[in-house]
Amino acid sequence: MTDPVSAPPRAPRSPQVKKIRRDVSGWIVLDKPVGLTSTHAVAIAKRLFNAKKAGHAGTLDPLATGLLPLAFGEATKTVPFVMDGEKAYRFTVKWGEQTESDDADGKVVARSDLRPTQEAIEDCLPLFIGEIQQVPPRFSALKIDGERAYDLARDGEMVDLAPRAVVITALRLIESDEETATFEAECGKGTYVRAIARDMGRMLGCLGHVTALRRTRVGPFEEADAVSLDDLRAAGEAGEASDALAACLRPVESALSELAEVRVSRHEAQRLMNGQAVILRGRDAPVHLGAVYVTEAGRLIALAEADKGQLVPKRAFHLPG
Repeated sequence: MTDPVSAPPRAPRSPQVKKIRRDVSGWIVLDKPVGLTSTHAVAIAKRLFNAKKAGHAGTLDPLATGLLPLAFGEATKTVPFVMDGEKAYRFTVKWGEQTESDDADGKVVARSDLRPTQEAIEDCLPLFIGEIQQVPPRFSALKIDGERAYDLARDGEMVDLAPRAVVITALRLIESDEETATFEAECGKGTYVRAIARDMGRMLGCLGHVTALRRTRVGPFEEADAVSLDDLRAAGEAGEASDALAACLRPVESALSELAEVRVSRHEAQRLMNGQAVILRGRDAPVHLGAVYVTEAGRLIALAEADKGQLVPKRAFHLPG
């Protein structure tokens, strides 16, 4: 009887080295292309920079294009200031069909042979300007008992979303033909352009849904600030720490342009960083009370409240000098 042939010993596996992510802080104002989700856009940019932390300031639907501000590192602390800012959109409505999602991605649920005149469209626009009550689309990211509305809607469940107050400061008809109309809108946080199209179509008696949507402004960021995904990827080919990629980043404080700036000394900066208030004197005192951002020698130090002659720190930033 022969001895069984033994298998050769396995070579030891090389330990996998975990890639160390970089501390990157700043804003990328991405011009999001159609078909890309906001979450996927963040993942692409985060991978290009090999960044530790990234997020976005306001979801754009896959159908939509335009400005999607991406925050890296310390800039994530300023996201609320961008999300709370006014937004501007250019969008096209197709008349005669209502869809389950109020855009071209959804199934048609109702049709109409009626088409509105340009005069009728212009006459209804004032009804959508100011503070109005708006029911969000069933296919939205709002949560109902912990579940996203779009997940419930896709599962065939009835989604009952309550009306809520939104502010639309401007709504203009740009061009129209028998089947479609293109508009520009300026609105506050929480406004759904798809809901504007849906409600306008119902008011005109012809139904309607969004077929194209572009966001042209978000808070302090405008189209001139935007970088395309192709340009961002091209910059990333030079390496995660390249000058080309760094040039795409806007400073953290670019999100705070609507706040007053207060400059302080190094000693005062240290106090604020330690959570201690600083007394305001002379030219250091802002002309208004409320939120301000604080700098020392051109470096962003903190978000603070100016109140009763003092700067009270609310959020500290840890940026290189």
